[in-house]
Amino acid sequence: MSEIKVYTTASCPWCTKIKNYLTEKGLDYQEIDVGEDSDSVEEMIALTGQRNVPVTVIDGEVIVGFDRKALEEQLK
Repeated sequence: MSEIKVYTTASCPWCTKIKNYLTEKGLDYQEIDVGEDSDSVEEMIALTGQRNVPVTVIDGEVIVGFDRKALEEQLK
């Protein structure tokens, strides 16, 4: 099974969409709320070079935003 991390904020509607998508697929994931943890913000910026959420990391591959096609490709 894939290792999945999702960097989110509480007020991000696209973050909610990704969490719902993963839940509907029956996938376990680690949610990291960058609004609550400044260290995780720095980690996310190091991965992406930006502050935009959501950021999904699937087995080391980074997807910025809610990109259903990219998510499906990584989850094959």
